[in-house]
Amino acid sequence: MESETGIQHNIKTLVIPVTGMTCAACASSVENILHKQNGVLASSVNFASESAKIQFDTNLTSPEFLQGKLQAIGYGLILGTPEKAKEQQNLIKQNHYRTLKQNLIWASILTLPVVIIGMFLMDMPYANWIELVLTTPVLLWFGRQFFVNALKQTRAGSANMDTLVALSTGIAFLFSLYNTLFPEFWHHRGLHAHVYYEAAAVVIVFIMLGKLLEENAKANTSTAIKKLMGLQPKTVLIIDNGVEKEIAIADVQVSDRILIRPGDKIPVDGKVLSGNSFVDESMMSGEPLPVEKSKGSKVYSGTVNQQGSFKFIAEKVGDETFLAQIIQLVQEAQGSKAPVQKLVDKIASIFVPIVLGIAVVTFIVWMIFGGENALTHALLTSVSVLVIACPCALGLATPTAIMVGVGKGAENGILIKDAESLEIAHRVNAIILDKTGTITEGKPSVSDLIWLNDSANETFKSILLSLESLSTHPLAEAVTQYLKSEGTKPLTLIDFENIVGKGIQATFEGKKYFVGSPKWIENIVKTIDNKAVISLEKSGKTVVLFATEVQVIAIIAITDKIKSTSAEAIQQLQKQGIDVYMLTGDNALTAEKVASQVGITNVQAGLLPNDKALFIKQLQKEGKVVAMVGDGINDSQALAQADISIAMGKGSDIAMDVAKMTIISSDLLKIPNALKLSRQTVSTIHQNLFWAFIYNLIGIPLAAGVLFPFNGFLLNPMIAGAAMALSSVSVVSNSIRLKYR
Repeated sequence: MESETGIQHNIKTLVIPVTGMTCAACASSVENILHKQNGVLASSVNFASESAKIQFDTNLTSPEFLQGKLQAIGYGLILGTPEKAKEQQNLIKQNHYRTLKQNLIWASILTLPVVIIGMFLMDMPYANWIELVLTTPVLLWFGRQFFVNALKQTRAGSANMDTLVALSTGIAFLFSLYNTLFPEFWHHRGLHAHVYYEAAAVVIVFIMLGKLLEENAKANTSTAIKKLMGLQPKTVLIIDNGVEKEIAIADVQVSDRILIRPGDKIPVDGKVLSGNSFVDESMMSGEPLPVEKSKGSKVYSGTVNQQGSFKFIAEKVGDETFLAQIIQLVQEAQGSKAPVQKLVDKIASIFVPIVLGIAVVTFIVWMIFGGENALTHALLTSVSVLVIACPCALGLATPTAIMVGVGKGAENGILIKDAESLEIAHRVNAIILDKTGTITEGKPSVSDLIWLNDSANETFKSILLSLESLSTHPLAEAVTQYLKSEGTKPLTLIDFENIVGKGIQATFEGKKYFVGSPKWIENIVKTIDNKAVISLEKSGKTVVLFATEVQVIAIIAITDKIKSTSAEAIQQLQKQGIDVYMLTGDNALTAEKVASQVGITNVQAGLLPNDKALFIKQLQKEGKVVAMVGDGINDSQALAQADISIAMGKGSDIAMDVAKMTIISSDLLKIPNALKLSRQTVSTIHQNLFWAFIYNLIGIPLAAGVLFPFNGFLLNPMIAGAAMALSSVSVVSNSIRLKYR
């Protein structure tokens, strides 16, 4: 691209993992730093996925330069190939989680005796010194990350939860340390030298517990990209001048002729030159039935050949393949800006300077108007302000509600991966449902077996079972399972032949029998009951015929059954004012039939993964908060694009990795329950934040001494600490109440 000044620009967009972020304020800091750099056109940092989507001019800047800028203030970028960068990021996360867990355990062990001494044995000999010895490593070693991160935020000109934790615990610890070393300062003034080691240590432990809950979700990072990459083989068999030659996937060129054997993964996109087979394209369409491939058929990377061999010519390789585009779009969707920021961090960025200002003003006012005890009162009141503003309850408000909400969800078969999902789900007003495996069971089965001319005898049933047992066609399993359930036993057939794309045939007692498509059977028998076949096909069913050389013996219709709870679940969602859509890769006839049976009027059929994602984007542009429910690899892109992604537990691993929620039982009725749980959890979080701040709003003025001129009341720091503890009890108790709502 060339600008108006004639300068050539090379614009590039990358999604790069970011290290060192601990909250949404960190993500905002990283985004601002990146955006200020010369050559960066746009930057979007996602705290949830710990990644940055950066659009930049390669002539003006580079990832290495941006990495250096971030490292200067404690953050970083993981450079390299997407696969290697993801592996390194996962390793860093695992190490961080392990360290945090160990620190929490040791900090808890040391804090317990501090609490016992501080609350019940404060008059025992050397109590303050014992508390000092036990509390020091809790703050300065096991909780050091809070102080390091607070310093990092200060350098970046912002504040977050770490700033609150470091400030309050640091002040409480230093005040207690001073009173331990110089208790006479207070004794000479007729006051007791109180210490608050237990408050400092408990705050560190509780906040570490909240961090651990957050890191626990991050430790189970989505491996969707890695699994999608795993769909592509490492090597390929090409035909070079009539000779088979194995080469690396990266060396495949357009127009190369590639040999595919049974069970092989198709490496690149292309067109079949010769041969016949069935290819499992469920990663594209989500449909369970493999697709027949013959000369001229299109094949796509990541799909799996089931039976038969064929040769095809490569038409799209590398980043141009269908699979590569899916991987790229999933990466972009996962790395896009989260719609919801961490409420606590937003409040903290305002709360910290306000509390600091109040403490400073309190100290100054008392020094000016405090009389002969000005210094004493100034110190006590300013410390009381900082102690009562301790963010213990603020830190517990969200994680305790989330912990209870997630636990309640798990008890009801709803697995929730992160807090963000619960924060957004209650605002969902549009739900996208995949058909196969979501509304339906995802397993083809025989819906109709019509025996013609009173031919339903055990011999014919046994012949049909024997034929289908020998078949490799994907529909054959449905027929064999159906007949076996009726107690049918197989017979011995001879001259079995599998005619790819048409059907199968074999001989029993000198007579030939056939099972196959109506078109093929019609060429053999000449006359078939077209009315019955057409009627079944119009209902969205797949029809196969069982025949001899002279007559059709049976008509078999195979379908994917609708789950028993699907219609009720959809009705509940619609009653809640939620628009329900069905998007599927299946044909329109089948899609309309299924939709009508479950009460859905908004249907889109014949869609590829990219089409589903684009449909969701369009709804989001219209202001909808969209939830996507799916179960296949083909749904991963749409799941990543949606505001809330929900996977069916019996679906693919990749769908569950991408999704923020998983319904273990694959029962759609769980989805209204999940949305209700979200509303309850968000309500609890708001209540918790109210209780966390109401004590500050009442207590901070009292701690500053506003009542002293009227009645001589001055809040003791011990009472301030008790108020802080009471706010924590209120928050935890309210969160536990969520279990019984």
